[in-house]
Amino acid sequence: MPDYALERQAGGLVAGVDEAGRGPLAGPVMAAAVLFHAEPPNTLAALLDDSKKLDAAKRQAAFAVLMAAARAGVLDYAIGAASTAEIGRLNILRATHLAMGRAVTRLRTAPEVVLVDGNMPPPLSCAVRCVVGGDGLSLSIAAASILAKVTRDRAMARLDGRWPGYGFARHAGYATAMHRAALQKLGPCPHHRRGFAPVDQLALL
Repeated sequence: MPDYALERQAGGLVAGVDEAGRGPLAGPVMAAAVLFHAEPPNTLAALLDDSKKLDAAKRQAAFAVLMAAARAGVLDYAIGAASTAEIGRLNILRATHLAMGRAVTRLRTAPEVVLVDGNMPPPLSCAVRCVVGGDGLSLSIAAASILAKVTRDRAMARLDGRWPGYGFARHAGYATAMHRAALQKLGPCPHHRRGFAPVDQLALL
């Protein structure tokens, strides 16, 4: 389970950053940055974990508590995104780093150290520490993973209303059997990622 040890070790103002949506065939990649002003209370910490380990109901519950904590001044958070067009132009890794950078720069409190899930540091103006498996180790990264995931899922649900037939609200753009079948039938929409083989192959048909 994540805890606050990495934040204490880093010292200073520490933000955690994580992304959602690197693997899908459609939609933006999103990142969140979270900076706790003090070690969060146990009632909040107990709700936080790697978003992939939480079911949708638990993610939504944690999201709501994090929003309340932000309103109470317990934490700062910000969301950054990179569009489908930016993913196609930059590649998914560089677009992910762009989204992370946007999230960090939108924090009301500038961090001195950023803890990033994974092993590829984004180019930021402050110190960066990569933490492999960080969403299961750091409370701020775990919080960021939940905010990024829920925000992206909601964005994909909105896209579902504009582009019915693909099932974006159900699979969030991931390469499920349902999504692949819809792509085969309908072809790519403007929010599908060019440069991703399953999309490009169908675009050529």
